[in-house]
Amino acid sequence: MDRLITHIRKTINLDDSEAAIVSSYFEYETVKKKKHLVEEGQTVHKQYYILKGCLRIYTLNTKGNEQTLQFGIENWWIADYLGFLGQTPSNYFIQAVENSEVISIDKNSLDELLSQLPKLEKYFRLTFQKSLGAAQMRIKYLFTMTAEESYHHFNKNFPEFVQRVPQYMLATYLDFTPEFMSKIRAGKA
Repeated sequence: MDRLITHIRKTINLDDSEAAIVSSYFEYETVKKKKHLVEEGQTVHKQYYILKGCLRIYTLNTKGNEQTLQFGIENWWIADYLGFLGQTPSNYFIQAVENSEVISIDKNSLDELLSQLPKLEKYFRLTFQKSLGAAQMRIKYLFTMTAEESYHHFNKNFPEFVQRVPQYMLATYLDFTPEFMSKIRAGKA
């Protein structure tokens, strides 16, 4: 929980009594590698803050192949936000890439927490604006870079993911096949 409080304090002032209130709204969970926190079609009740490990959000395309939309590591939030907001069935799977530790909050608890500590609205707004900006940049790179340029850009800017994420998952994130990923890594693309 200390990690989340430290993360929040980078954005807003939070005294110890407010930190205790924040902590009381979250549940701690350990998640084994490959376990799903959310499955497609399941109503989304929670969003997750990653304390340790790596998670991903993915969907299945029309051919039944996985397409990874997002990875998340320590100190990142991850959720199907539209499903969470509307408490509707998810369009995605959220899966642990590594053995992970997360804390979660459900929609009603988050609403109550924000009502009790309105200044947290700023923290969540800025966090989600950064997340949206990163998603927009990813879309730009998918539209404007070749597969090889995309891989090298990702490898340069996010080496921790290249080291931690299985090659086939990284390929689904960069929108090419694992075989093509092998060629790029071998310098044969």
